[in-house]
Formats: sequence, structure tokens, C-alpha cells
Amino acid sequence: MNILDLPTKIHDESRQGEAYAPVAQETALFSKKFYIESYGCQMNFSDSEIVAAILHQEGFGATKQFEEASLILLNTCSIREKAEQTIRKRLTEFRKTKEKKPELLIGILGCMAERLKAKLLEEEKLVDIVVGPDAYRSLPALIAEAETGQKAVNVLLSREETYADIAPIRLDSNGVTAFVSIMRGCNNMCSFCVVPFTRGRERSRNADSIVAEVEDLFRRGYREVTLLGQNVDSYHWLNEADNTSVNFAQLLEKVALVNPLLRVRFSTSHPKDITDDVLYIMAKYKNICQYIHLPIQSGNSRILQLMNRTYSREWYLAKVDRIKEIMPDCSISTDIITGFCTETEAEHQDTLSAMEYAQYDYAYMFFYSERPGTLAAKRFTDNVPEAVKKRRLQEIINLQNELSKKSYMNDVGKSFEVLIEGESKKDNLYWKGRNPQNKMLVFPKKQFNYKPGDYVNVLVHDATQATLLGEIIPA
Repeated sequence: MNILDLPTKIHDESRQGEAYAPVAQETALFSKKFYIESYGCQMNFSDSEIVAAILHQEGFGATKQFEEASLILLNTCSIREKAEQTIRKRLTEFRKTKEKKPELLIGILGCMAERLKAKLLEEEKLVDIVVGPDAYRSLPALIAEAETGQKAVNVLLSREETYADIAPIRLDSNGVTAFVSIMRGCNNMCSFCVVPFTRGRERSRNADSIVAEVEDLFRRGYREVTLLGQNVDSYHWLNEADNTSVNFAQLLEKVALVNPLLRVRFSTSHPKDITDDVLYIMAKYKNICQYIHLPIQSGNSRILQLMNRTYSREWYLAKVDRIKEIMPDCSISTDIITGFCTETEAEHQDTLSAMEYAQYDYAYMFFYSERPGTLAAKRFTDNVPEAVKKRRLQEIINLQNELSKKSYMNDVGKSFEVLIEGESKKDNLYWKGRNPQNKMLVFPKKQFNYKPGDYVNVLVHDATQATLLGEIIPA
């Protein structure tokens, strides 16, 4: 979602940050086909893989051509107004296809489903099926209901659902990296955020099932997993069989011990919950990547209080210091919202100075847009003019461009262990892969007989603000 008022990430050659991605798999064995587009965060991409597994059991195979499908699904994001506009436009396009193909079913999944179910079903008549994030198991029954001409809806939230027993279908996968969901929902009532209302309360997945999924991925050739949650650091699973519990630091260690050749990443961390225990586990195991996504949202304590972030500017920057103390080479990225309700120019400058202090490697940056139903929409007036928001956002982007360029140029002359993820998007004579700090490297294949999933050492000789350029160092 790299447009002005949506999250903007200073990074390329990566699936992260795309507005959407269609997914597909071999369909020869399936009589019915579905097409799915995923918008927004990594959790949505992970959820689409769960949905694919459920549909697979019902005889559906995925296709990359929506014209071939009898079922079209959009896994939606409701975090920004622009995202909803984009999805609504896409639904309108698919509705034109349905006019020529009446048997086609169109459905929305995810965060928009709960919030706009009535409008999309009845007023705009854009969809036949509406399914919330906790109701994917009901998809087969909803499809059957919709096939009779009825509107099919299930947006009930759950306090137990984690989909722990469903093995995701790795759609559109490079066969090297995979997402593993470890928890669902969020207990942090940030005033700007709709997630607690669309995804429900936190519940952590069985730790044994997580480790088993990771072990299976490694056996199948995957060499990197990203543990996903709205706030992974608050992961806490109670094993009722023996009354023992597993926190995030312990889970991270269990996953790291699956195999030293398996890289481990995680996202996202809430600053108030990431502990020294997590940092020490990261420092202890070489295969846990030294990279933390640590959203700041604002660099001003008053605005942070209005956002209900439960930390101050000083507390956050002290956490950055602690990370660097334990892991001097750790890369940090962030989320930033500018133009929040009543934000002054001086408070905007506090965000810029906090960025300078933290020296982020890259960031997701966007200006505030009010989301109906949130605490901010109920309590505050969205009173910063849009022109001011856009100007402040551009200043934040400009600064982050400078910080990213500086960070990447500082790596010139260094060598890194890189996991090859596949061919560069721009040139199939080059490989691409990330180092432990989550920076993308591009380097020529030359005569070396490597393949995706292999580790190579790469010497960096040049950099942009988004990519390191290098050469393989022969073993």
C-alpha cells in the first residue's frame, strides 16, 4: 500500500507493503476454482492461506485468473479509508463479471466484513458472502447458502478460535519463507485502531502446534518463518494438561531450536510488551534474525497518551537504547501516524526528532484518517487539515529516506549471510535475499550453482535507500 495516505515502507523486492496479491496453486485435480486477493497486513496473507486450506477440503483449487473462478474472495483491510475505497472499487469490477456470469459468487473476508456487512450486502449489493476473521470454518456452509440465492453472513467473533488444527496451503509461495500465525486478536485499545473491534480479543495458539507447523515447513524445504500476531510479545499459552505456560521468549527459543538452518523472524511488537528476556533470546541464537518492528506512532508524549499507546516518548526511546545495548547490530523499523487529532507543529517536530534518535532503517508512514467505531472517532475531533497532514507526512517520508539511505550506505564494504529467496524482480540473472537485519540484497548469480533456500555470503559494494547491492563471496 505505497500511496500517500496509506502505510509507506521504504523497501523493495519484497511482498511486504503490496496493496494486494492474488494467490494460486495447481488446480488440475479440482472441479471448482476460487480466486482470492489479500489486502493489508501479513496477518491477512496468513489468513488467506487458512481459507485456501478450508476450500481445498471442499474441492476448490485456486486460480490466478479471476475469469476462471466460480468463487472470488477479497481478504480485506479496514485500517485506512483509502484501503476500503480500493477494495470497494475492486468489488465493483468483479460485479461486472458477475453480470455476465450469474453463477459467480463474490465474498469479502477479514476486517471490512464485520464493519460494512450490511452496506456491502444490501445497499450496494456488491457481495454474496461476508465472513469475519473468526468464521472461516463456516465458509463451506456459507457458500452452499449463497448458491441458493441467499445472502450468507457470519461475522461472529470468538474467544477461542486460533485455527491451530488447520495446515495452511502455502499459496503464491517462494518455497523458502513462510508466515506462521501464533495468536489472534488484540487487547490494546489504541484509540485510532479498528483491530480490537474487527479481530476480537487476544488468544494464543497452542505452542506445540506452532512448533509442529514449523518443523513441517523445515522438512518441506522452507528456511525462514515469520511468527505473526497483532502483538506477538503478549503471547501466552497455558497448557492445561500440566498447568505450565509458555510466553513469547520461550516460544521463540522453541522455534529457534527446530534447526539452526531455519531463520526465525517475528512481527509485530508492542513497545510496552517486548521484554529483556526476548532480547536476550534473540542475542543467544544466531538463527533468530536481529530485526524488530517497533511501532512508535508518534514522538510526542501527549499525542501518545491520546492514542492510548501506554508509553511516553522517553520510555520508548529508552527501549530503543536497551535493544541496541543488548544487540548493537539489531535493525529497527517502525510505524508512524502524523496529523492525529489536535497534533501541533511542535508535536510533529517531536516525531521527526524521535526518528533521528532511533535511526530507523525503514518505516510504514501514513497520515491519520478517522475510522468509524474507534475510540478516537468517539472522543476526539479530527481537526488537523488534510493539507497539513500531507505536508507533515511528506516531511516524515523525506527524513526516513535520508535515514534509510544512511543506514544502507553504512553497510557498504560489509559482508552478510544471505538466504536466497529467489530471482530479482528486475533481472533474472540476479538473486535476491535478506540478511539477518531484514535488508534486501541483490547480487549476480554468475557461475555459482546456488538455488533458493541456500545461504550465501555476500559482500556489499553499493546501496540505495532500499536495497544493498553485492557479490557472492565464494565459500
